[in-house]
Amino acid sequence: MRSWLGQRDNALAILIGLGAVLAVAALQWADFRLLRVPSLQLFDLYQAAAPRDYGDPPVKVVDIDEESIERLGQWPWPRTDIARMIDRLADAGAAVIAFDITFAEPDRTSPDQIAATLARQELDSALTERLASLPSNDAALAASIASAPVVNGYFLLRTPSGKAYDPPVGLALAGTMPTAVPPFAGAIAPLPMLDERAAGAGFLTKAEDDDGITRRLPLVARLGDTLVPALSLEALRVAQQAGTIMVRTSDASAEAGKATGAVVSIRNGEIEIPTTAAGELWIWATRPAPQRSIPAWQILAEDADPAALAELVDGRIIFVGTSASGLRDLVTNPRGEREPGVFMHASSTEQMIAGQFLIRPDWAAGLETVLVIIFGAALALLLPRMGAVIGAVAGGVLMVGAAAGSWLAFHQYGFLLDPTYLMAALLAVYLLQTIFAYNREERRRAYIHQAFDRYLSPDLVRQIAANPGKLELGGEERNMSVLFCDIRGFSRISEQLEPQQLIEFLIAFLTPMCEELLERQATVDKFIGDAILAFWNAPLDDPLHHSNAARSALAMMHRLEALNREHDFSKNPAWPGRVEIGIGINSGLCCVGNMGSRQRLSYSLIGDAVNLASRLEGLSKTYGVPIVIGSAVAEQLDGFAVIELDLVRVVGRSAPEVIHALLGDEEMAARADFRALATSQQALLAAYRAQDWGRVDRLGAAHRAACEAMGLRALADIFQQRARALSRQPVWPDWDGVYEATSK
Repeated sequence: MRSWLGQRDNALAILIGLGAVLAVAALQWADFRLLRVPSLQLFDLYQAAAPRDYGDPPVKVVDIDEESIERLGQWPWPRTDIARMIDRLADAGAAVIAFDITFAEPDRTSPDQIAATLARQELDSALTERLASLPSNDAALAASIASAPVVNGYFLLRTPSGKAYDPPVGLALAGTMPTAVPPFAGAIAPLPMLDERAAGAGFLTKAEDDDGITRRLPLVARLGDTLVPALSLEALRVAQQAGTIMVRTSDASAEAGKATGAVVSIRNGEIEIPTTAAGELWIWATRPAPQRSIPAWQILAEDADPAALAELVDGRIIFVGTSASGLRDLVTNPRGEREPGVFMHASSTEQMIAGQFLIRPDWAAGLETVLVIIFGAALALLLPRMGAVIGAVAGGVLMVGAAAGSWLAFHQYGFLLDPTYLMAALLAVYLLQTIFAYNREERRRAYIHQAFDRYLSPDLVRQIAANPGKLELGGEERNMSVLFCDIRGFSRISEQLEPQQLIEFLIAFLTPMCEELLERQATVDKFIGDAILAFWNAPLDDPLHHSNAARSALAMMHRLEALNREHDFSKNPAWPGRVEIGIGINSGLCCVGNMGSRQRLSYSLIGDAVNLASRLEGLSKTYGVPIVIGSAVAEQLDGFAVIELDLVRVVGRSAPEVIHALLGDEEMAARADFRALATSQQALLAAYRAQDWGRVDRLGAAHRAACEAMGLRALADIFQQRARALSRQPVWPDWDGVYEATSK
């Protein structure tokens, strides 16, 4: 039965583990946004440990920083200053000048804008006409843009803007329209006069993950039915002097989907950029690189050295943006560092030029799901057999292996393989199965308490509950000591008392008797009316079970004497005068365990030793001694006050048994009256077994005196009475001296 229960529990644990694996696999397949964050944060750790090498890429950032604003005045600057910046950068040999700024409104500092303001206020018409005749700042900027390789920036809107915008640059598409690329309905665009003269235009829109970190930069977006490029991609196209940008989706060629499901390529430039299905590039951040940027004031300074500027700018892609905190163009990169958004565009262009990409392959999700199922199921199947400690080691090894494999894929190949779902599956399997095993053990402990706490000592119950492995349920053979205790004249007592008084008496008697038994490691098997059956050496090992049984019996006798003195029948009718008991103790091989029917089980024992213990208890009345023990017990009670009583064949048993009386402990054995009784009893038995009836009669007076000194008056006359009866019969040559008991 225990084996069947164990197999059932293991099967339930396996099902729970497999359920956890399937649940994690389902969550992985569903790809909930909030569950992506741990994976993304793990990739951030990889970047913190192994950032991209900065090197010296042909990309620089002209930074409108706090010092530049302090030197040159509040932003926005006049467009003539921007035009002058473009001219100087172009003269210095910049390959592209890409603006992370949108010039969407006319310059308020332009002469024509000031003239319009004066006209509305009807002030100084001559001055108004003079200002209106001057070239506008936006025209000056447009002229500079027309003479340099400038890429304008614009912002995409989810809802249609007030003005329709038709971007000057679209992307060529090979394959079907990528539906995962986010759609937009409008844009905040540069002034048309600026847009028309630029070499290109790219959107500036970025996206954050749920934790506020920008890890991917969109390279492609849908504006209406047109695919449009990001500023970084468009800047690279203009720098390559390529005609167009091609977007190939996975259905355009078998090779196109080898990385992430979409590939962006710049025609004639021979550059291919793997993106996500949404057209995004994974940002691979570098450590902070101050040499990446040039303060804007150094470009616009009156004493700027053209040669020094050319050394910084010549042949490079220049992004113009701002890091001034008041302009709020700050984002958080994967390394957790706050940086201006323009640096994100510059970083993505650096990656495209260097071919340093982080790739989330198409097959990654499938591989991760397969690993979740294989290793999660393996742990679920093996953990119930391995146990919590070995299972923790095995699960830990698998988790470390998953993390190590993911790290190596990142470090060696730039692959982003997510081990978090596998680790979550392993952790879920371990926790759920461990919790199940813990609850199972708690149920077993509760069962043990329920089954044993009424007839085992609290210490034994705690030991078994703490280590159920010590308990063998279902039946086992053990060498045990068994005790039967019975009240003398219980039928008379039952007749004397009312039913309720009888119950009160039994409670008052049995409770202290059980206390003495449980204090000495006994297992109280059952109460049979007024009788008590107890045993030792089960369910836990008790190497001192013989002496524990003997001391328990002696303690019960002493306790009963105290109870008889305490209770006054006149004041407590439930205690029927002087109560006496008989005890039988025997040792031998027994079968102990859960026994009974399928409907009701009881932890008990059976065996010849049990039956003989019951017969010995009955013989205690015959021989007039309180405690009768078998020879197997007597042999183990070295130092106790034990005397041999007789050789008896009990009812229902063919083999005779040498029975003994247990009269006391080591202190009693040292007393002179006990030694006199032991000597007298041994001499009497020798004469009796030799059929020397005359000697039995001659020893009678001395034996009676020794017995009466020990309070054993009934024992004094047994052998004299037998000798007188046997003396009338002929001597038996083969007589063995066995007394045939006639009652139980």
